[in-house]
Amino acid sequence: MELKELLKIFWRRWWLVLLPVLIVGGYVGLTYHRPATTYQVVLRFAAGTEPAGLSVDYDRYYPWLTSEYVANGLADVAGTRVFAEAVAARLAQAGVEIGAPAIQGAIVTDNAQSIAVFYLTWDNPQQLVQIAAALTEELTAESAVYFPQLAGIGTPLRCLDPPEPHPLMPALRTQLLGPGLRLLLAAGVGLGLALLAHYCDPTIHERAEVEALGVKILGGIPKVN
Repeated sequence: MELKELLKIFWRRWWLVLLPVLIVGGYVGLTYHRPATTYQVVLRFAAGTEPAGLSVDYDRYYPWLTSEYVANGLADVAGTRVFAEAVAARLAQAGVEIGAPAIQGAIVTDNAQSIAVFYLTWDNPQQLVQIAAALTEELTAESAVYFPQLAGIGTPLRCLDPPEPHPLMPALRTQLLGPGLRLLLAAGVGLGLALLAHYCDPTIHERAEVEALGVKILGGIPKVN
């Protein structure tokens, strides 16, 4: 079947194509809720340990290399369940009950040379500040629990950013993807209904359909040229 024939079928039964779209569009319009705003705190920590001492042969390369290892290692630790449980325990002591799995899912880490970066995302800005404070305390006070070689050498991480929540607006794609897919499926259903109605309809609509049956046309109302 040629494209123009399909277009004729859909145009002839345009209401059948449009009906599911209108129904679904009305339902989406009545039930649509804008995605909730989430908040993010970005914490950067400078990593480094105090040099053991300077000498004639002292090479500053190794303390800098150590700081990169510290930043990378503690950034990896912050994404683990054990660390999330420790943060949850600190929050519980402050009267804030948040499960470790939720905390673990809220933490994304990275590091750039000697700077460890932590991205915390949460739907409550007040709780987000509390999570950031608990994370900072755990990293700066208990780093030797995760890496015993850091014991007795001072604080290996120093926080460079205050815990200031910033709203993350939902992406336009996220807001429109769900309703758009529903309307697209409704349009597909409408096209399918139009084709089904055409298949089940015994009515002859055009001269070409009669000629396709091998019947010679003598005339028509209105007059057929």
